[in-house]
Order: sequence, then C-alpha cells, then structure tokens
Amino acid sequence: MSHTQSHTGLIWRVFGFLSLVTIVEVFLGITKPDFLYLTNILGTSLLNWIFLILTLVKAYGIAWYFMHLKDERTWLRRAIVWPVVFLITYLSFFLLYEGGALSDILATWTRWN
Repeated sequence: MSHTQSHTGLIWRVFGFLSLVTIVEVFLGITKPDFLYLTNILGTSLLNWIFLILTLVKAYGIAWYFMHLKDERTWLRRAIVWPVVFLITYLSFFLLYEGGALSDILATWTRWN
C-alpha cells in the first residue's frame, strides 16, 4: 500500500467519523428529546452540554488529523489543545450559566401581555 492510499483511507475514516457526529447533532437538534432538553445541569439543559461536548470532539478531530497535531510531540500537542479546550469550556460555562441567571432576573421585570 502506498503512502497516498493510506492517507486517502484515513481521510475517508475521519470524514465518516465527523459526519457521524454531525448526524447525531442534527438528529438531537431536530428531535429535541424532552429528557435531555428539560434536564438542567449547571444552569443549562443536558442537551446543550451534549452539543458542546460533540462540538469540542469535532474540533479536536479536525485539529488532530487535518492540522497534523497527531504527528507532533506530546507536549506540543498538549500546549496547543489543553488551553483551547479549557478556554472554550470556561467561556461556554459562563455564557450558558450567566445567560440563564440573567434571563431569570429579567423575567421578574418583564411582562409579556
């Protein structure tokens, strides 16, 4: 097997994995199961957390294969990936949690007739 054929197969496997994760996200977005949508964890629904985690998985997969992080040294990969994952998680937590709190506060001042 040549070098080109092995990369072509890898690209198709990564494409299949990313497509599968996207299909799961779209399916959950369309069906919006009540047990996921109505269960609150840390200020937002479990469904939102699932979307966040699946998006991080896709971003990591893209960086790992298409930005060639898998070929780098371990500490360089960690120096690139860990801060990004922690920053996205940190910002998402505050966006979702504080957004819900702000909505609760403003709901007491707003009347919809």
